[in-house]
Amino acid sequence: MKKAAGLTIVWLAILSTSAFAATPTVWVVPSSLKRVRPMDAAGGEKNALVHAARGEYESFQIAIQAPRSGLTNVNFSISSLVGPRGVVISRENLILYREWYVTVKHHSPTYNGPPNLPITNVNTFPDALIPFRDPDTGMLPLNAEYKAAPFDLRPGYNAVIWIDIFVPRGTPAGSYQGTYTVTAEQGVSEGQIDLEVWGFTLPLEPSLNSSFNGCCTTVPGVNEELLRNRIMPDTVGLSRERILIDRWGLNATDLGFFSGVSYGQCKASEPPSIQVIEEAKALHPPSLYLYDDSADPESSCTSQAFYDAMIRWGQNLHRAGIENLVTQEPLPQLYDDGLGNGHSAVDIWTMLPLAYDDAQSFSPPRVTHVLEKGDKAWSYNALVQDSYSPKWELDFLPIDYRVQAGFISQSLGLTGLLYWSVDDWSRDPWKDPQGGQNPAYPGEGVLVYPGGPAGLKGVAPSMRLKYLRDGVEDYEYVQLLKNCGQAAFALAEAEKVGPDWSRWTRDERLLESVRERLGTQIAASNCAP
Repeated sequence: MKKAAGLTIVWLAILSTSAFAATPTVWVVPSSLKRVRPMDAAGGEKNALVHAARGEYESFQIAIQAPRSGLTNVNFSISSLVGPRGVVISRENLILYREWYVTVKHHSPTYNGPPNLPITNVNTFPDALIPFRDPDTGMLPLNAEYKAAPFDLRPGYNAVIWIDIFVPRGTPAGSYQGTYTVTAEQGVSEGQIDLEVWGFTLPLEPSLNSSFNGCCTTVPGVNEELLRNRIMPDTVGLSRERILIDRWGLNATDLGFFSGVSYGQCKASEPPSIQVIEEAKALHPPSLYLYDDSADPESSCTSQAFYDAMIRWGQNLHRAGIENLVTQEPLPQLYDDGLGNGHSAVDIWTMLPLAYDDAQSFSPPRVTHVLEKGDKAWSYNALVQDSYSPKWELDFLPIDYRVQAGFISQSLGLTGLLYWSVDDWSRDPWKDPQGGQNPAYPGEGVLVYPGGPAGLKGVAPSMRLKYLRDGVEDYEYVQLLKNCGQAAFALAEAEKVGPDWSRWTRDERLLESVRERLGTQIAASNCAP
């Protein structure tokens, strides 16, 4: 009996040790648009399959769940990808982040209820992305309060790694393979990465124009982080323009003259002289598309004095060869700049979804009319101003960001995207994501996080900035097919995802299947470089 009892004790000790040493549970998240919450159930897929063009960033996520004993000293690594004839996409092109959870203190208000409501039964969201290496220096972050790795993980909790794969221009098309590895003191888990590189290249300069962060003082590193994610800052500083054109595809800038008109403030200053505008224009490289964001009435100004002022601004800008951007739905009073050539006083009509739909309710539809005249139409986003269009608050679905930039913009003939701020931070956005000026709207005006707490020279991106980047690349897929003479096919596919502001899909699987069909068609057509 004593011997049997002793064996029982030894066997229990072995079981106990085995339970303590349980390895990490690791799985590939089925979509980059899927958020993994802190205690979601684990998935079962271990291998990642990614499709991308040359010159494109494409993302996937690896989730790690701790067993009942927890995990200590967790780390993540990735190999280079090896493809046809031994061609290598080096692991320096696979950019690693750990997703950081932030907690919403007050959910977004609703606007007359369904159909597009915030996720009011969830308070904690992954959003900030902590880089494993500082993108500005290429070095490990220093003195970080928030570290990508290594880290400990409490029993039953999840951590998620976000991976951006960048496919260098000139990479041969074909299949590439590599591996990822999760290590902890309790064990190791591995999986495979399969990348299919399509035989076409996205241009360095995106076809979708954009103007972000026009509200506030730019903190160091913001412009570079936006450009890394295919978003144009409103201005970058004259001394930096040439470098950013060559490295990141900067393609446009705001000339910086402003009338003083904002929502409810309709008295405009006199425009700068033609000579002053021309002098400012001459300071920029000739390859840059120059515009002037002259007024921000948001369709609130209806006086004749406002119309007359906007015409004077349009005249001087046009005489200097600069396009006039105004956040305003098209108005017949501004359809003629008075210079005798039939041009509107406003060249770039920039609208909220609600304003777009209001303009289209007239006969003839006003957006359609100005596009036929040769004007441009852009969209922008702010707060929660209707019940149906995509929202950019933290507690709405990730697809809201991507679908506006990409498929809705293409379906409606919109050629640009504007957003007022990306760094309107609370005192501590890592803990309080409510925003500085609009604390009732979590994440409003915040698409990056202060880099200092993560040991960065610049800023840390958000997952929401990555969703916007992917939307800009969706737009590019449609544009490439349009350039190839296949506009009907491309727009029919786009309309399956986002035909307008109210009928867009909430199903990320549909969006991703359309992207794959577009990519396959571009590659098969052999009409893009």
